[in-house]
Amino acid sequence: MGDVVGLVLPFFGLIFIGFVAARITRQPAEALGWMNTFVIYVALPALFFQLVARTPVERLTEWRYIAGVVFSTYLVFCLMFAVSMAVSRGKVAESTIKSLAASYGNIGYMGPGLVLLAFGPEAAVPVALIFSFENVAHFAVAPMMMAIAGGRRGDAGRLALEVARKIILHPFILATAAGVLAAFLRFEPPEAVGKLLEYLSGAAAPCALFAMGVTLALRPMRRMPRELGLIALLKLCFHPALCFVVLSLVGDFPDVWVYTAVLMAALPTATNVFVLAQQYDVWVQRASASVLVTTALSVVTVTALLYAIVNGYVPPDLFP
Repeated sequence: MGDVVGLVLPFFGLIFIGFVAARITRQPAEALGWMNTFVIYVALPALFFQLVARTPVERLTEWRYIAGVVFSTYLVFCLMFAVSMAVSRGKVAESTIKSLAASYGNIGYMGPGLVLLAFGPEAAVPVALIFSFENVAHFAVAPMMMAIAGGRRGDAGRLALEVARKIILHPFILATAAGVLAAFLRFEPPEAVGKLLEYLSGAAAPCALFAMGVTLALRPMRRMPRELGLIALLKLCFHPALCFVVLSLVGDFPDVWVYTAVLMAALPTATNVFVLAQQYDVWVQRASASVLVTTALSVVTVTALLYAIVNGYVPPDLFP
């Protein structure tokens, strides 16, 4: 247990430090802009590129693994969507945000730092694959569902073009694609460039976690949603359990890959869900509450999951 606490304490400690710093200094939300720019456009892309580029290319095409992970996420999405549609009597936009809160984990800020600390460099490829393909799905689903709800105007072609642009030009996905190309070509960057990438990669996790703590401190939480209990249960418990079962059924993957997917599925609601709620002006304060509460609860649930994995209570395959 001491090893697990030693692993998660610095991780959640950085989030807590960011939260406290934001509360003490009282900086405006705009002050976080350049930190987010550094994390999203520089540090994390450098980390993804460096890790993927060092991976044998044949390990980058595990389609059964990708399909299993994405299927698990969207099964949770569909379950929450069905429940919300029944309760809200057909409010598509609101149900979409609730469903994203129950299925879209913080795989950008929290995922790489925690998983690489827990499982080492071998987890780099599954982390990059999960992030890239799940984000492609999320970027496509959110505007499509809002268009169905009537929250967006414009023809289908313009909507499709906007979705494609967001997917193709996202810095994480561009960096992952560049890493795949570098792995295929066996490209080695010059020594000076390699050192720069090392510096940027080392800064990625601390800066991302600190920024996440600041973001949580600046989010309003004036309304607690009635569905928060179900959202937290689906996101923190059901999603990782379902992912574990699905991956055990669809293939025989390396232990680290399975544990990486399960841990990524166990992460709390992504802050991007709040951003989407603000963008479409739907369920905004409740989305903020979902992010904050699931993040606080994940201190317990993620620690418990890591403890179970490290001590052998979670087998790498349910059906060996």
